Amino acid sequence: MSAPALPQEMAPAPAAPKGLAARPWWPWLRKGLWAAFFTALAVLLFNQARTLNWDAVVATMLALPVGVLLAAGGLAFASHLLYATFDLLGRKATGHKLPAPTVMLVTFISYAFNLNMGSLIGGVASRYRLYGRLGLGELTITRVMAFSMLTNWLGYALLGGLAFLLFPLPLPTDWDISDMVLQIAGALLALVAVGYVLACAFSKRRSLHFRGHRVTLASGRMALLQLAMSCLNWSLMAGAVYVLLQQQVAYPTVLTVLLLAAVAGVVTHVPAGLGVLEAVFVALLGTQIAPATLIGTLLAYRVLYYLAPLAIAVVAFGVLEIRHKGKAQAT
Repeated sequence: MSAPALPQEMAPAPAAPKGLAARPWWPWLRKGLWAAFFTALAVLLFNQARTLNWDAVVATMLALPVGVLLAAGGLAFASHLLYATFDLLGRKATGHKLPAPTVMLVTFISYAFNLNMGSLIGGVASRYRLYGRLGLGELTITRVMAFSMLTNWLGYALLGGLAFLLFPLPLPTDWDISDMVLQIAGALLALVAVGYVLACAFSKRRSLHFRGHRVTLASGRMALLQLAMSCLNWSLMAGAVYVLLQQQVAYPTVLTVLLLAAVAGVVTHVPAGLGVLEAVFVALLGTQIAPATLIGTLLAYRVLYYLAPLAIAVVAFGVLEIRHKGKAQAT
């Protein structure tokens, strides 16, 4: 797994399109750029796949000790359980009365869908459908969802900022990003996270306007809770990869690479970051660990963190759908 502001109250205010978005050629140019990018990405992945020793990839997956798989699975479970509580913060902010277990189940399902099918189809559409059938209005759902997304990316900003600033990685020469640029970006990210918490804690002006919406700041205590929960969640995700790599790479390095891969997956809009996660890890760690070993390890991570939760989420979603239809027929 956009970085929306934290809305307590949102009042839509239509505004005329400005800048490039108002130009008729811009949507076509944007689609063309994305098409070119995906084509280049497909060529890159094909070339990498063709040069990989797939027997070694499979051997790596099969050679992972059961204890390692159990430990990584435990960290993945803890991460999903923690993320499932993110919408509870939105529940407190909006004051809706859905039971906490129900909220956590909806959050878990939407997070699993989001990881595997992208934010629009997964995290957004599933939340609107499930919460809507549970009786929440669209405005409340939007506020809860925005709160959860902000919580997620708030921790990313702090951890990513500190990681890029304090643990800069030697980037490939064909990447048009220097170490200094990455460190500056890291400092700015960390400042954004800290600035948000300070604004929530000390700003006398509690209501702001953002993209046509009125946004009421959370309390300082709530902001700190958001930051702590999100940082812990990202740390658990990196911990699962670190355990699967069997400590062959330092944990701060694994965390930094995972954070870079996460933002690359968001920017490219590839469902589940397919290929992006592996490409970033191979590009940055391929000189320390054999690419086949990396790919095999990351495929095991996908099974534990993406596919296993997705299987559970599909079953849970089906159960909720059946219950809803049963209630509708009863009435």
